[in-house]
Amino acid sequence: MDEFSILVVDDDPDFLRGVIRQLKKAFETTDILGAGSGEEALALMKEKAREKEVGVLLSDLRMPGLSGHDLLEEALALNPGLCAVMITGYATVEAAVQALKAGAWDFITKPVEKQTLIHTVEKAVQHYGLARENKRLQALVAAMGKTDRAPQWQSPVMKHLQERLAAMAVTDYTVLITGESGAGKEFAAREIHRLSPRKDAACHALNCPAIPDQLLESELFGHVKGAFTGAERNRDGFFLAADKGTLILDEIGDISLPIQAKLLKFLQDKEVKPVGSSVSKPTDVRIIALTNQNLEEKIKDGSFRQDLYYRLNVLSVTMPPLRERSEDIPLLVRRFLDRTCGEMNLAPMEIHPAAMAHLARQPWPGNVRELLNYVRRLAVFSNGRAINPALIRVVDGDMAGFPAAGEPSDRPVSYKAAKKEAMDLFCRDYLSRMFTRTRGNISEASRLSGLERASIQKIVKRLGMDMAQFRKS
Repeated sequence: MDEFSILVVDDDPDFLRGVIRQLKKAFETTDILGAGSGEEALALMKEKAREKEVGVLLSDLRMPGLSGHDLLEEALALNPGLCAVMITGYATVEAAVQALKAGAWDFITKPVEKQTLIHTVEKAVQHYGLARENKRLQALVAAMGKTDRAPQWQSPVMKHLQERLAAMAVTDYTVLITGESGAGKEFAAREIHRLSPRKDAACHALNCPAIPDQLLESELFGHVKGAFTGAERNRDGFFLAADKGTLILDEIGDISLPIQAKLLKFLQDKEVKPVGSSVSKPTDVRIIALTNQNLEEKIKDGSFRQDLYYRLNVLSVTMPPLRERSEDIPLLVRRFLDRTCGEMNLAPMEIHPAAMAHLARQPWPGNVRELLNYVRRLAVFSNGRAINPALIRVVDGDMAGFPAAGEPSDRPVSYKAAKKEAMDLFCRDYLSRMFTRTRGNISEASRLSGLERASIQKIVKRLGMDMAQFRKS
């Protein structure tokens, strides 16, 4: 039974009974309520709000006492998501426009045809149900985003890292996070912020080398109007934007020596002086610096200040590369696949155990970022179906270590041969699914797939597929 009801309002008792009777036949699992006036309808909505709210309102426009327009206004105040359909015997454009501007979802006229009534209410019910479900999912996502529960890592190295991040989070010291490119350093930084007393304040991330050196100072410290060409108004920088929160400085090893000097002064004084200003502003922001470089080596060659290094390196942690925590790859693949399906508006997809095992065996030199991009490619070429070994061979046919069925894993294979095997696997899997659906009817499979009937017959013959098994299923 639907978790909301439909309310019909009309001062004509015969019309009211007729509409309610038709709706009860069409919507057997939904409560259909009736009211003879606007006042009665409002009282009923307030009464039902605690049990099963009115989701769809079907109301006459011209009624004595509280008019349909006034009822619509009051009803939307009680339930802003209400889907209202207004009915009137006075089919004027002005009345329709007025009702729609006031928040009505649709507008029908008397005499109401049964088919029009049912079709309109069906659409209203669907609209309200989808809006209600969307609101529920948004609340769920928001609640999940605020949870303090850490990811359930499987590798010992990540479990230990999570403990270290939690210990660092309760302090206000600067943190230096090192690790290979794409290993997840920003994730670790955001975990520190999420677990810290600053979690309700802003957390901003700035990719330092992505900004020209002459603009980086302004991005960090802000500027005043007229400080340089194009500075048409005062602007706060990232330090002030992250006040009481956290600022993540990515690739800190690439900033120039002049900016390093200004950053060092900020860490010493905890004050920000915007470009072009003579006034400093105190600010309370925690700095977490990230780098994939060896800063101690850069100190030796003079490209990084030693005093800044010691200011940043109060607490430090190294993000392990993905090859050292392969136990976590299935968790990451599942999360990335769910995320990608959401981005592409696809239904959640399953992944074959053999495909997952193959992904877990790969070295992933690009680390987490490479894995994410690879999962996105799988989703794009999956056509919404499960991720299986055949799909992986199609996406990346020359990947070592993923033999075709019956093929020794250590046998050398050329790219051309691997691609042919991958396509054969894909064609066999695709046509098997199609023939199972059509019970071996090649003409129907041709219509559904868009392939010529002769082309399908050639593939069947080349692969030696037994059509009898599908006709028996």
